[in-house]
Amino acid sequence: MPLKSSKAHIGLDMADNLRGATLLAFAAVLFTLEATLVRITSPVANEAQIVFFRSVSQLALSLVIICRMGDRGRLATSRPVLHVFRGLTSLIMWWLYYSSFRMLDLALATTLTFATSLFVVAVAAPLLGERVGRVRWAATILGFSGIVIAVGPITDVSISGVGIGLIAAAGGAVIVVLNRLLGRTENTITIMIWIGVVTTIGSAPVALFLWEPLALRDAALVCLTGLLGALGMLLTIEAYRVGEASALAPVPYIRFVIAAAVGMFVFDETPGMALLSGAAIVVGASILAIRHEMRQGLTAPHR
Repeated sequence: MPLKSSKAHIGLDMADNLRGATLLAFAAVLFTLEATLVRITSPVANEAQIVFFRSVSQLALSLVIICRMGDRGRLATSRPVLHVFRGLTSLIMWWLYYSSFRMLDLALATTLTFATSLFVVAVAAPLLGERVGRVRWAATILGFSGIVIAVGPITDVSISGVGIGLIAAAGGAVIVVLNRLLGRTENTITIMIWIGVVTTIGSAPVALFLWEPLALRDAALVCLTGLLGALGMLLTIEAYRVGEASALAPVPYIRFVIAAAVGMFVFDETPGMALLSGAAIVVGASILAIRHEMRQGLTAPHR
């Protein structure tokens, strides 16, 4: 009987991990489509408008979920200051994230987002008081070496775009830590809706001041951009809820393959050998760092 129970448990884990991997794969597609629409709408919409619609989409999606759950008590929190800081960090990171995808090839900009896992190692010790071993530091150094290789010759890329992408990735590491701190007392939907509230309030004045007239089609695309980002975040959270983080660790990196394919067929961007080699090093180092982070309970959606 115990043996049968054990096999059933293993089968359940495999099913949950398969579901989690599927959700993460869909999230990777949604995030790549989001970045693609950012590039497509860049001639007609500015970052302020895109961030505003992303914020409103996050808030609307969270409210719909709460209404379906019928639990308005999840709106309450005992840690409003930390939620506000979490929301403001997301607001800044989204702005930088979208800017990097406007300035760089899709594949390179996507590679830079993977640096978040490497930055987590750097912030874990001072912010959480965690011991960072030699393996994690080695993975971090290796990963940043891969980024240097991926960037390639200075004349071929926007250095300011690379800088912005790396700052956004560093901001993502701060968000991972904030998720860890908030997750000790708050549930996921509470965190999501507070992010939506803070980012909507914070982005609205800037978007209004910098507003550019949008045709109906362009407005619809910008709205879709925000919705794709919010849905991708929701799928990511759900994936890590149902699946084991260790089993899911490699899945998000299919974003590079999808981004490279979209870049080639939509924007005529061909990733060179330097980018492919550097991306492979970054992905390998990130997976190594993530597996160590998971032992500390750090892995979490970072947008």
